Amino acid sequence: MARALMIQGTGSNVGKSMLVAGLCRAARLRGLSVAPFKPQNMSNNAAVTADGGEIGRAQALQALACGLEGQTDMNPVLLKPETDTGAQVVVQGQRLTTTQARDYAALKPGLMDAVLDSFARLRARHDLVIVEGAGSPAEINLRRGDIANMGFAAAADVPVVLCGDIDRGGVIAQIVGTQAVLPPADADLIKGFLINKFRGDPSLFDDGYAAIERMTGWRGFGVAPWFSDAWRLPAEDALDFSRPPSETKSERLDIICLCLSRIANFDDLDPLVQDDGVRVTMLPPGQPIPARADLVILPGTKSTRGDLAFLRAQGWDIDLLAHHRRGGRILGICGGYQMLGTQVADPMGIEGPAGETPGLGLLDIRTVMGGDKRLTKVRARHHALDLPFSGYEIHIGRSDGPDCQRPFAHVDGVPEGASSADGRVTGSYLHGMFADDSFRRAWVSGLGATGSPSSYAAGVEATLDALARHMEAHLDVSGLLQLAR
Repeated sequence: MARALMIQGTGSNVGKSMLVAGLCRAARLRGLSVAPFKPQNMSNNAAVTADGGEIGRAQALQALACGLEGQTDMNPVLLKPETDTGAQVVVQGQRLTTTQARDYAALKPGLMDAVLDSFARLRARHDLVIVEGAGSPAEINLRRGDIANMGFAAAADVPVVLCGDIDRGGVIAQIVGTQAVLPPADADLIKGFLINKFRGDPSLFDDGYAAIERMTGWRGFGVAPWFSDAWRLPAEDALDFSRPPSETKSERLDIICLCLSRIANFDDLDPLVQDDGVRVTMLPPGQPIPARADLVILPGTKSTRGDLAFLRAQGWDIDLLAHHRRGGRILGICGGYQMLGTQVADPMGIEGPAGETPGLGLLDIRTVMGGDKRLTKVRARHHALDLPFSGYEIHIGRSDGPDCQRPFAHVDGVPEGASSADGRVTGSYLHGMFADDSFRRAWVSGLGATGSPSSYAAGVEATLDALARHMEAHLDVSGLLQLAR
């Protein structure tokens, strides 16, 4: 039975996912068979797994750090928000139900068995399992029935290390305050702390570090400086997506991606962000689509009709029409593809209230939500370029119409997606296509730019190695691994 260690945080976005990925790669480089685990994740950025399910994108990256393909046991409960108060609940890779936040508290305790079953299977197959918490254990109002933080750690008897984010300020209060509000039994599960995202000279925090050790009685495992290459790894949060200005090269192709309210699987764009011939801008709400755009991408969404309303509220529907009149190009991926049609119908209320919503009318197709969710990896051939590429599907709904006679691609010889008569508006259900280096270079070249010759996958691997070295240099990795039980 594998040893296990859990990294929890003083809050969301303190760097837990990155720390777990780095520890996983460091353990692997030490010759250990290691796997990641997150009992419960909340994200619309999901990855299709080898066993035909879906997990959070962060766990897919952590699996890569371990030299593994993503599996549903690595993230047994995935919550995919569809509205401000409701989310789809995915259990061991498959959709269980859609529930409101107030009702999830009653559902949550019944999911612990699935969480522990998945954890046990991972422990049986590996030397070490590194577990990532969710949010913060200091949210003691959520402790009853908890499966994500201390509830899981107590049930599985896994030691915890607490991570604080010094970049956001108040890190002493973050860590000491967490201990202060935790019930004693939960606080006893925490065996140490570490500091993440330090900018500047870490020795300037020596007194603060000593104060945390003194006030908590916990062991410190080090101070990790800001990892400047984090942008080179697939991000689970759209806010972490941008390429640093200092890394920007001479761009030729200007791509604007609309940051929808329920944006999903936006990691489709990661390889383009790292391509030196491309500039990708995530356009926030309230800003018009700039006239300089060569291509506008409508990304995936967890709520197509809801985000159509959101898109119109920003005035982006008018901007898209103007962009098209100027000769600009538009690409819709998955939910974004559905939006480009004439109508989106959801007669069974799968993504929200039942009904129909007019689409943007840029493609002559109609989408009906229904049927089983399609979760599969594919090999496709792009119609216009006549080039193969790899990708995956993760969607509910079917789109048909005259523009499907001009497909985006072919999958197993079957037409997929659609194109407008002028060829400047295209749509596809296929995610992940730009990670295929040969296809990405040809696609970028077809739009008038010079694609980067570098390999996206090799770049991610090199960055994971650099992350492991970064952690070995600044944290007590040996001590962390010895703490696992």
